[in-house]
Amino acid sequence: MNPEQRTAADYLKTLPQYFLPHHLISRVTLALTRVRSPAFKNAFIQWFIRQYGVDMSLARNPDPTSYEHFNSFFTRALRDDARPIVSGEREIACPVDGAVSQLGPIEDDTLFQAKGHNYSLTALLGGDESRSTPFRNGSFATLYLSPRDYHRIHMPLAGQLKEMVYVPGRLFAVNQVTVKMIPGVFARNERVVAIFDTSAGPMAMAFVGAINVGCIETVWHGVVTPPTRPEVASWPYRGTSFNRGDEIARFNMGSTVIVLFGPGAVQWKEGLGANHSVRMGELLARHA
Repeated sequence: MNPEQRTAADYLKTLPQYFLPHHLISRVTLALTRVRSPAFKNAFIQWFIRQYGVDMSLARNPDPTSYEHFNSFFTRALRDDARPIVSGEREIACPVDGAVSQLGPIEDDTLFQAKGHNYSLTALLGGDESRSTPFRNGSFATLYLSPRDYHRIHMPLAGQLKEMVYVPGRLFAVNQVTVKMIPGVFARNERVVAIFDTSAGPMAMAFVGAINVGCIETVWHGVVTPPTRPEVASWPYRGTSFNRGDEIARFNMGSTVIVLFGPGAVQWKEGLGANHSVRMGELLARHA
């Protein structure tokens, strides 16, 4: 069966999401993942490791019972040698472990989500055209983090933070079925956008929330959401710089990162495309 074909089962899996109290469910999940009771958190962690085949030998702290709660396990650091970072002068590192959902050109103000579904660059970045203009006709990569993946987000290349933007929204799931079924899901979900100046020109990274992922934090701000805000909010920055490979953010539970570059700025790694697995630090693209 064509994976892009929409089935009755896909509709049945997706339709209930329109009626769920997304943020309430995510707040309950947030509370449960921070329970410190050894009996509860150890059982939860051990079940998760078995269910998703988590390789704890890669963790800086490989003892599952030593984490204070499930979320500290879920956002665990890896060993320093677990994810080598590309070192070529023009090489751009993948910022996360996960899989490519889509990547390619931005057609004016339009990004491709899935067959039959596009969404607006301007909407993704919070509705301000002056913020989206540098990325029109540029390039994008949408990277999906599954539950088993490493959930810290790192810099693809050295850059200086210019602005952070919080955009309110729903918290639909962002798995393959939902992305195929719900129009504009990445521009509808709650998200945090970071915009940088880099040697490849402007770069934006959108950290997209999802059901059970109502908590996004950055190293320069701490937890951005919650609280949920009713309107777009932005914070300007000066003098906040990062090297390639530096940790910049994390999902407390997992979701999607969308990386944006300007016109003619990058060339994606040869052969890279939808559904390809990726690891943080490996080659994602090269810049001009």
